[in-house]
Amino acid sequence: MTLSARNRFFKGGIILATLSLCIIAVGGYFTFSVFPRIEASSAQRSWGMIQSFIAASAEPSAYVPLFTMIGAAAYSLISIILIYYFFEKTQSPEILFVALFVISLAFEVTRIIIPLKNVFPISGMYLVAVYRILFFGRYFGLFSLFAASVYSAGLDAQRQQNIFLVLFLVALIIALNIPIDSLLWDSTFMLLSGYKIMFYMVETGILVILVLTFFISAHTRGSRIYVWIGLGAFLALAGRNLLISSDTWITLAPGLAILIAGTLLVCSGLHKVYLWF
Repeated sequence: MTLSARNRFFKGGIILATLSLCIIAVGGYFTFSVFPRIEASSAQRSWGMIQSFIAASAEPSAYVPLFTMIGAAAYSLISIILIYYFFEKTQSPEILFVALFVISLAFEVTRIIIPLKNVFPISGMYLVAVYRILFFGRYFGLFSLFAASVYSAGLDAQRQQNIFLVLFLVALIIALNIPIDSLLWDSTFMLLSGYKIMFYMVETGILVILVLTFFISAHTRGSRIYVWIGLGAFLALAGRNLLISSDTWITLAPGLAILIAGTLLVCSGLHKVYLWF
């Protein structure tokens, strides 16, 4: 993929993240008063890395999901702008997939449809369709960061378009086949879905493999920078998980901070690798 084509992805991500922030702002304005009612109607607490440990000591807050969406969209917008600025003329095969991971956080805007449904008459069919878009974004982001680790291990950079297509199709197939209940949601305004344990195990496995792949790259390429990039990838995924599963103020800020720190480690490491400073 040429630099100009890759940079068009970056520009598209900037537009998407900007639209996401605008939709959240407008949607939040019209639905702010119904958030407590939606939280009270949630069927269960959200799943997450530490949610089970704090569930007994921290009650869910009705407005945390809104600020989670705002944080995810703002992170996506600022991060993709910085990636575009610093990598506009830098040929790094990994950075495209890191950018796709960053852009995927903009899809969290779709959770605003639950509050909107409580204000406007929205069919359950559209509700399920929107959440399939959210699932697509989450898995596409996960697979994209995994692809970045594979490229660091020496995958042919000329196959970027093919890899992109494969990731797109796999994420799409998963999103279209996940059973979704249009009547029940959890404390983060996520509709309840099937196969949670199976997908949680898959996500954990991918996380372990991508970190190990970056560590292997540090050995094969003789550069310790890839160790830090691997650590950054771990923090980015851990922070993302903590952020998007947050239903209390206790986890919201730490999740966003860890996500940002991990992204900075990954991007600064790649910048050093390809610019030699």
